[in-house]
Amino acid sequence: MKELNIDATVENIGAVTDFVNEQLEFHGCSLKVQTQIDIAIDELFGNIAQYAYNPDVGPATVRVELKEDPLAVVITFIDNGVPYDPLKNEDPDISLSAEERKIGGLGIYMVKKTMDGVSYEYKDGRNILRITKNI
Repeated sequence: MKELNIDATVENIGAVTDFVNEQLEFHGCSLKVQTQIDIAIDELFGNIAQYAYNPDVGPATVRVELKEDPLAVVITFIDNGVPYDPLKNEDPDISLSAEERKIGGLGIYMVKKTMDGVSYEYKDGRNILRITKNI
């Protein structure tokens, strides 16, 4: 397991992405899977940066683990911000036009559709969001 402790800011999304990609490349992850994970990082870490400590800045931890059988990467996002389970929101109705849809929710919907697993728990004063992607 590799771990990065970093301030939860929008400016640090690139550093988090680079950290995760370094681990993915080390394990021979395909470019397609890496791109899907990069999009998930942008959405999830971006949400932490914008909402967890708003208007302040707080710490976040990103962990990357490799699991076997099936071979998968598990990325865990941890923050001490406001408790928030993004998985409780209803999925957006993608059959509606952009003008007809409610604002919000499309990013986490994309994460749920492209990852092989997404889970959330609030434990010991921390938001813990995990995504799993088979590689």
